[in-house]
Amino acid sequence: MSGRWLAGKVAAALLTFAFVLVFNFFLFRVMGDPTTQLARLPQATPEELQQLRHNYGLDKPLMGQFVDYVGDTGRLDLGLSQRSRQPVWSEIKDALPWTLLLVGTGTLLATVIGSWLGVVAATRRGKRTDDGLLGFSLFTYAAPEYWIGIILILVFAVWIPIFPSGLQVTPGVQFSGFFSNAWDVAKHLVLPATAMTLMLLGQYFLIMRSSMVDVLTEDFITVKRATGLPWERVVRRHAVPNALLPLVTLSAIQFGAVVGGAITIETIFSWPGLGELSFQAINDKDFPVLEGTFLVFSAGVILANLLADCLYFYLDPRVQSR
Repeated sequence: MSGRWLAGKVAAALLTFAFVLVFNFFLFRVMGDPTTQLARLPQATPEELQQLRHNYGLDKPLMGQFVDYVGDTGRLDLGLSQRSRQPVWSEIKDALPWTLLLVGTGTLLATVIGSWLGVVAATRRGKRTDDGLLGFSLFTYAAPEYWIGIILILVFAVWIPIFPSGLQVTPGVQFSGFFSNAWDVAKHLVLPATAMTLMLLGQYFLIMRSSMVDVLTEDFITVKRATGLPWERVVRRHAVPNALLPLVTLSAIQFGAVVGGAITIETIFSWPGLGELSFQAINDKDFPVLEGTFLVFSAGVILANLLADCLYFYLDPRVQSR
């Protein structure tokens, strides 16, 4: 039964990716003739434009272009950047680790801190601690990520200059070894990762608090308390594991929003990840890079949802019994 269920989820993910592939191709074809942007020269001759169309395969029929696009994507050939004339996949491959570092750090911190604060608030429901944490989480939930980033730069890079305001390493510095380089990267990571954490913290807190409040009213919690188990043990061993299940679904759903937030945060802090790469491509109308980053972001969201479904299957016995 589990094998059939897993095969169905994988098939659904592949069908979704196939739809994204088709959508991604036609989305950038309906924007008009990209050779007007490729030429870069106001006095480009028809012969030059035709040569550009031929170089990018735009002189073929639409279905021929689509077949070439699918084949090239399968070989990780996403074309050439119109701005740098470098392979798009090479630029994405260079930027991807920085985005994973930023998004991974921020998501992990938001999950751990938000879940812990949610448990604290739920076990003190109606008290000042609960009210204070709820107000703080609603504030971070409503605050735009660009505003959070600007405030962090003003406070901790301008008024109290203890952290760098941007980039991932100090320019022009020769590091003596791996650890000195890692320490410099860690200092540059503090502010963007804090912005990412604050952007996500409120949602994880609210979901965990709501889930904990529901679980604490369940009959099995009452039974555990009636058997004489200490309150802290009931919360830690029985309530928290059951309340964590909605966070698995939230993490997958939120991945798309995380991607959007990463674009803004990376742009503000000049963090050289996929977000800043996308922002530069938008400014330069670099369609091949936009097409490639959109595809990578979409594949990441699909993969995150597939992993969340698999994790939920093994965490919740009720799903396994269906």
